[in-house]
Amino acid sequence: MFDKVLIANRGEIAIRVVRACKELDIDTVAIHSKTDEKALFTKYADEAVSLNSDILAQSYLDIDKIMDIAVDKGVDAIHPGYGFLSENPVLGQRCDENGITLIGPRENAIKAMGDKITSKQLMIKKGVPTVPGDKEGINDVEVAKKRAKEIGFPVIIKSSAGGGGIGMRVVYEEDELARAIESTQNLAKATFGDGTVYIEKYIERPRHIEFQVLADGHGNTIHVCDRECSIQRRHQKLIEEAPSPIMTEELRERMGESAIKAAKSVDYNSAGTVEFMYSNGEYYFLEMNTRIQVEHPITEAITGIDLVKEQIRVASGEKLQYNQDDVHVNGHAIECRINAENPLNEFTPNPGKILGYRSPGGIGVRIDSGVYSGYTIPSIYDSMIAKLIVHGNNRDEAIARMARALNEYIVVGVKTTIPFHKALMKNENFKQANLHTAFIEENSRDLLTEVERVVKEEEERISKLHATFLPNKKIAAISMGVNTYMQQIKQEQENRK
Repeated sequence: MFDKVLIANRGEIAIRVVRACKELDIDTVAIHSKTDEKALFTKYADEAVSLNSDILAQSYLDIDKIMDIAVDKGVDAIHPGYGFLSENPVLGQRCDENGITLIGPRENAIKAMGDKITSKQLMIKKGVPTVPGDKEGINDVEVAKKRAKEIGFPVIIKSSAGGGGIGMRVVYEEDELARAIESTQNLAKATFGDGTVYIEKYIERPRHIEFQVLADGHGNTIHVCDRECSIQRRHQKLIEEAPSPIMTEELRERMGESAIKAAKSVDYNSAGTVEFMYSNGEYYFLEMNTRIQVEHPITEAITGIDLVKEQIRVASGEKLQYNQDDVHVNGHAIECRINAENPLNEFTPNPGKILGYRSPGGIGVRIDSGVYSGYTIPSIYDSMIAKLIVHGNNRDEAIARMARALNEYIVVGVKTTIPFHKALMKNENFKQANLHTAFIEENSRDLLTEVERVVKEEEERISKLHATFLPNKKIAAISMGVNTYMQQIKQEQENRK
């Protein structure tokens, strides 16, 4: 087992990795930008080293600088978390050169699954269902028009490199195709350095279902059940649950086997996620994320398996502690991503100082967060405040528990997605599990009305339920923050009129 691990990330995922390392008796080194000097994750680690910059290319994306710190601190391994360098094969190369272990998959797996065209070709060879569409990239508009007609509109234009829905364009008619391709190419080139695009059949209103996989270096690969991630906006997930409400044992066995085939096709040896689209009884390979996922806690909740600790053990050369027969579903879990975003203005980021903060608790409630009262959410990073995870005996109990936890949650000074999540827990279509990737758009009117109602109740809710828990000065600050928030909401309503 490792003696010391450097965490090449920030925020709640850095804290999550530190906690796993502490339970394994491993020392940790946190790296941080100038802005993150007072961030909570720097206090959790045994050591914290500044990257002396806020520019991403000179901080969390600076492999040379990170490797210099790793060598200087004598670490055995680097954990990249998710985002940033977690799917950059160069980090693994540099680790090898310096005798340091990357807690993640090998370079070939990252490269193969990082290219959507290559990964699709691999899945076809392995017999994993894929969406009808191109097996090769397209750069010529006339060729694209021909292929789109063969596939049949609507189609979706995707970047071969990268992920996260960046640059995706849905095209319903031929005359929209050229503009969509150009837009995706430009954004892909600017974001990933590769402008190659490809075309697939656009499956309308699918469910987004993913399977967690674990694999070691001894030939053992298992899936750790499924997650439903259909509640999205702009291809970005907002809420996830495990297991998927539509999952049966027969379907789980088939999709799980496909997920294992996908992992084995690239000799995978870490924690990863195989994502599928599901529609009308059929499922299709979407992509594989070669890292730990934001939503991994809900899988941990229903299986009792610590995915990050397994990831560390596997990287150190140990065998998986579990086989497929050890994996069982226990109850239902839901995760809400609490972001500093305004749900009444298309989820626009709203960074700033947190004036008051109180997280929920109680049975079946978990908070993964890196913020505190007085902390300033930077504008230069992701807007996540916390991941709120609940676990219940069944889906109905999990929804009720999430609604209760959200009602206890206080974050004042910035707008958050809490009102949206509270509205969602009351939505009948959500309760009935009528889920698909266009859910928010199709339910926007009802959700917006409920969000507006929730926001209006916020001031009274805080003063009645939390006055006994917070100092008078903080109550005043919170009330002032809510009043400002209410004034902004009223102004937005007037603007819409």
